[in-house]
Amino acid sequence: MTPVKLVFKNITRRKGRFVFTLLGITIGIASFVTFMAMGGNLKREIHRETAALGANLLVIPKGSCGYEQLSILTGDQMPTNISAAEIASIRAIKGLTVVPFLAQQTAINNKPVTVSGIEPAATLAFKRWSVSQGAYFNSAEQVGAVIGAMVASQFNLKPGESVTVRGENLTVLGILGETGGRDDATLFLSLPVAQRLFKSSDKVSYAAIRTENLEQSEGYIEQIRVATGLGVVSDKQMLKSVLGIVGTVNITLQLIAAVAVLAAAFGIVNTMMAAAYERKREIGILQALGASQRMIFGLFMLESGIYGAIGGVSGVITGLLAASVAAPYITQNAFTTMVKGSGSGSLLDPKIIAASILFSTIIAVLAGLYPAWRAARLSPVEAISYE
Repeated sequence: MTPVKLVFKNITRRKGRFVFTLLGITIGIASFVTFMAMGGNLKREIHRETAALGANLLVIPKGSCGYEQLSILTGDQMPTNISAAEIASIRAIKGLTVVPFLAQQTAINNKPVTVSGIEPAATLAFKRWSVSQGAYFNSAEQVGAVIGAMVASQFNLKPGESVTVRGENLTVLGILGETGGRDDATLFLSLPVAQRLFKSSDKVSYAAIRTENLEQSEGYIEQIRVATGLGVVSDKQMLKSVLGIVGTVNITLQLIAAVAVLAAAFGIVNTMMAAAYERKREIGILQALGASQRMIFGLFMLESGIYGAIGGVSGVITGLLAASVAAPYITQNAFTTMVKGSGSGSLLDPKIIAASILFSTIIAVLAGLYPAWRAARLSPVEAISYE
């Protein structure tokens, strides 16, 4: 019998122990892979949403932190502290295209929906949307709603039908073409209508700005701050800030998963120690037949490595399945709307998949070091006389 066959025979000898030890590794690696998959997808979507804004600079209320900047990408409700006079002061600076937004939330059929108050003509030119059904706003103050493709699909809305926002029935004017971003999950109102419904007077939440000359961005930022006293960030600064927040959350989740992997490692130690104790007589017979301490040590290490490799593969598969199944449900939350993404591409980089399996195997091998050393140190007389 070859060493590999002997190891597999020993592993499957106690099927219950084998299954539960393997489950411990699988759960630990699956947790790690799930968080990696969803965290990696979220980062890709943040990059994509930042690019989709089409803005080089963003004007936000003074003192706003990274969470307000994150809200711009996710469509969360934001404070409305920027006045029309301040927007006018920014527009007076040459070389800037300024588009204000009012970011609010409403509910349709008791499900949260992002509402965005916009200047129709300016926003259409800025975002370069297309209209797939119905029509777009025909005036700056038109009463009605233009909705994203996901909102239309989720609530089965068509042009001409009504939707209730803050107790007022509004006609669905049109449906935007799919963008693959958060605009698909947004209900758009003309800015005056949104300000009236949400009692925001002449205020907006933030302004997106496109500059004529990127090299003068710092100069534009300084001019805006002097003119209005508001906060201004570049798209790169916002991206760095938001990724910092997401990265911190992701690391925390991965540390939680690492604890599960560590617990699984102690499970392997326990399993291998029990195996060494139960197979004392077998070890003695192997030594009597000429097996060296190195061979005994190698057999136990191989057994640990197989636990890790099988657990790693099953953990990766389970983790990717969990991420795929969980994503559609957690996207009901505004913060995690971007996790689902465009639905294309792999959830996880193949290199990370391979690294996860290798990590699982290494952890299992390290966990098996002490039991293998104990087994190899047994004297032939002690081992073979064990009953």
